[in-house]
Amino acid sequence: MKTKTENKFEQIATRITCWTGSSLAFGIALGVVLTWVISGPVFNYSDTWQLVINTGTTIITFLMVFLIQKSQNKDGKAIQLKLNELIAASRHASNRMVDIEDLTEVELDVLHKYYAKLSEKAEADDDIHRSHSIDKANEQASKQRVAQRKDL
Repeated sequence: MKTKTENKFEQIATRITCWTGSSLAFGIALGVVLTWVISGPVFNYSDTWQLVINTGTTIITFLMVFLIQKSQNKDGKAIQLKLNELIAASRHASNRMVDIEDLTEVELDVLHKYYAKLSEKAEADDDIHRSHSIDKANEQASKQRVAQRKDL
């Protein structure tokens, strides 16, 4: 269970990332940059003048990376759970696909190649409503091999 501190951080991170994605936040950031540019002649475009914008933007960028990543992680989990629910609810879907995000990239590449072949089989099929799950494809392939052996 989440502690109060983690929950508070999540709430703050969500609020900040929502706000920073707003038009108002963009307008404020644009205003700060324009103010900095306009103030250049006043400060004779000094090193300190340049350092102010460089330091400010670096600090904000550094902190925003973590806040955005926190929000992305949460959104990613929510999307995976929604997809898992859709897979579990579909009688034609292969439940083996639930939690495949934990596979290695090589394992995902193997699955991708398999589904590319499966897609070709589905396109060649006359019935667009026929299930083409992994198990069904293996079953159909086995039946075809048996039928070919009988023909020989």
